[in-house]
Amino acid sequence: MADQPPVRHLLPPLILYPFTDASGSIKVLESAKAAAQMLISGGKETPSQAEQLRERLLDGRYAEMRMLFFVGKDLFRWLAQCVDFVQRTDSLKDRGLAEQSFAEFLITRTPSDVDSKLRRWGVADYSRIFARSIGINLQFVDPPPRELLSPDYLQTYFRYADYAYACWKDSVQFPRLAAGEFEFTLYASGEYSKLLEEEWKGSSR
Repeated sequence: MADQPPVRHLLPPLILYPFTDASGSIKVLESAKAAAQMLISGGKETPSQAEQLRERLLDGRYAEMRMLFFVGKDLFRWLAQCVDFVQRTDSLKDRGLAEQSFAEFLITRTPSDVDSKLRRWGVADYSRIFARSIGINLQFVDPPPRELLSPDYLQTYFRYADYAYACWKDSVQFPRLAAGEFEFTLYASGEYSKLLEEEWKGSSR
């Protein structure tokens, strides 16, 4: 008798709010330009030019960090919803599934339709973005004011985010999810709001 395929469980939708606003996007772009200029010049700038470039770089790094923080809030909300879902599902509640199970699933076993949608949004490196978003959220309750962060931290904040995510993921023993066993839908916040609005209109007819 052929093996039966695993039961597919539908997880709560993952709803992502806009990654950044217009001003944040400009700062991130300016930061990338500053980093490129610093690399090309090879340290030959005047002290004042070097300081201006460094400030542009750090402005962008801070904008990136804030962006990742809020993405991380969306992800932790979804992870908590996933754990709640399994606790209320008889066939899943005794498997010991943790937030780390679903984070690892999202980042390393991303369903193909979710992968395709993120790429249509222009987010190709989403695995790293999601891992770092979780890492940033583990470090701060709220985005700290820039003046509370050292320049050295800001310049390489993503390394701290990577380590924080790795420490969190390895802090517990958790079951990995089988490919194809779970699925979920990804929405942008505005897209999901429109979907709800259409459902409410339909139910009121």
